[in-house]
Amino acid sequence: MSKAPHGIRAIGVAGAAVLLAGAAFAAELAPADRHSGYADVGPQTRAMQDDDAANPGMLFVLDGETLWTRNAGQSDVSCASCHGDARSSMKGVAARYPAFAADRGRAVDLESRINICRSEHQRAPELAFESPELLALAAYVANQSRGMPIEAGTDDRLAPFVEAGRELFNRRQGQLALTCAQCHDDNAGNLLAGNVVPQAHPTGYPVYRLEWQSLGSLQRRLRNCMVGMRAEPYEYGAPENVALEAFLMWRARGMPLETPGVRP
Repeated sequence: MSKAPHGIRAIGVAGAAVLLAGAAFAAELAPADRHSGYADVGPQTRAMQDDDAANPGMLFVLDGETLWTRNAGQSDVSCASCHGDARSSMKGVAARYPAFAADRGRAVDLESRINICRSEHQRAPELAFESPELLALAAYVANQSRGMPIEAGTDDRLAPFVEAGRELFNRRQGQLALTCAQCHDDNAGNLLAGNVVPQAHPTGYPVYRLEWQSLGSLQRRLRNCMVGMRAEPYEYGAPENVALEAFLMWRARGMPLETPGVRP
């Protein structure tokens, strides 16, 4: 059997459920102990993310730039018609999402905000979750904040949604009766099915996953995790998914945004 990398302990898939099910909830990680999933991937994957010419997620960013200036809907206006040059108007925006939408009295994530703008201002049909167009626009907007610190959750009005996400993160779910914290806090850095268990800081979303051979949203990743716990995944756009996003972004506050990240 090959030896696990230094500092990383391998756990078998069959034994993981037993190990995790008995683990206690971990306390929130101290800022000095946090790191992005970028630190858990191999040098080739890191090099792919670092080079815009090699990062496949940049193809979606370029598509998003085209969509940003394309007129749509009955209003026949583009995103740029209202917001102008995204390089200035969108700088720092994604670092603050999910955000509290006062007109709706709830938290919305970046993809939902894009669809609100489409339906209310462009008077165009909303884009489907995980559609290439919505992913491209979200990636383009988020890319304008690349390198900036995450600030999500600093608005006091978002506090109830962050707390709801925290409760979900620590709730036992599915046939395996696991919590998100048991993997991403208690066993972060260990190997599970050949991959390093990350600390679950969503610094690179929308992210290009080599497993998917495509860009994907944080909600897609959350749904994948739910399936892995043998739990019924929440629907795209469900309040539970947005609450989890709000909590995960809040606990990653201060970490730089990397969109588009590249992961295994």
